[in-house]
Amino acid sequence: MVSRRRTVRVLVTGGAGFIGAHVVKALLAEGAEPRILDLRSPGGREGSDVEHVVGDIRDAAVASRVLDGVDAVCHQASMVGVERSFDDAAAYVSNNDVGTASLLTAMANVGFKGRFVLASSMVVYGEGRYRCERDGIVRPGPRDPADLASGRFDHACPHCGGSLEAEPLPEDARLEPRSVYAATKLHQEHLCRAYSRELGAPLTILRYHNVYGPGMPRNTSYAGVAAVFLSALEAGLAPDVFEDGRQLRDFVHVSDVARANAIALTRERAAVGVFNVASGAPRSVGEMASALSSAFGPAAPAPRVTGAFRLGDVRHVMGSPERAARDLGFTARIEFGQGLLDLVAHVGPGSSRDTGFGGSDGRTARRSVVRG
Repeated sequence: MVSRRRTVRVLVTGGAGFIGAHVVKALLAEGAEPRILDLRSPGGREGSDVEHVVGDIRDAAVASRVLDGVDAVCHQASMVGVERSFDDAAAYVSNNDVGTASLLTAMANVGFKGRFVLASSMVVYGEGRYRCERDGIVRPGPRDPADLASGRFDHACPHCGGSLEAEPLPEDARLEPRSVYAATKLHQEHLCRAYSRELGAPLTILRYHNVYGPGMPRNTSYAGVAAVFLSALEAGLAPDVFEDGRQLRDFVHVSDVARANAIALTRERAAVGVFNVASGAPRSVGEMASALSSAFGPAAPAPRVTGAFRLGDVRHVMGSPERAARDLGFTARIEFGQGLLDLVAHVGPGSSRDTGFGGSDGRTARRSVVRG
């Protein structure tokens, strides 16, 4: 008789959010049994056979209850995006750091030593990695506001003043968060590492690069650049591209991000360590705007390069996908153009805005909601 693998039960914090909902879908496709903890109610997903606990991760009683019987924890819950002002600092620290500490305390109280996956971000790196022909690998500091105002957006070598070539960042690059949000994400990593060392739980840290795809939040102060461009196009407006549009990012489709989580949570042996979750094919912000406008249709307005800038922005940042491919077994599959067509198909005329995050086999079963 062939023995069957036991179903893996996974707590997904933030499982009703943009990325979290895709992670839940990917786990269902792998035969896992996810349980969602989120501040949001299930909304239009009542048909999904996933237990959904409506509650705050900072509530110790809720955090303890949702851990009952789970084999693994996937921590997606986070306040995301670039803060509007420093007045947002307390909210970021409360949601991200205090929330994570509350979850870890609850895990420690039940002696949880199962697999633990943390959703981190490429923002912990700060500025990207650069190579000077004369001085090798260098790490320039923040750009001079006077240079930015004059339209000089690229870094110069801090040693010789020569031109620099951007390179992908490995996971062991120096970390230099440059915003409150970035600082909280790095602190999440530190808290989870401390827990892993003390309790012995295998920890996988996934540093997401620029995630886009169906269901991404828009029309908010915290939206990513793809969401901002899409919102403009939906309103019939030209996307405004900052600087000269040549700044490089790695845009990775949300279904690939979800698959990276599912691999980390269900693979036979835990992949301990830090991994970039990136496409490995960086694009310029201007290229993203132009491609998105083209995917939106021939009547869509072309992007407008404004030359405007934000002092906190980095010039280039992109991650090396090599360690994830080698040690996690993850390689992104969704090609850039295909991913944008998929995104636009979910927002264009006649499309459904329901992202359909139920079971991959179309099951419609119970929904359990417990309010904390």
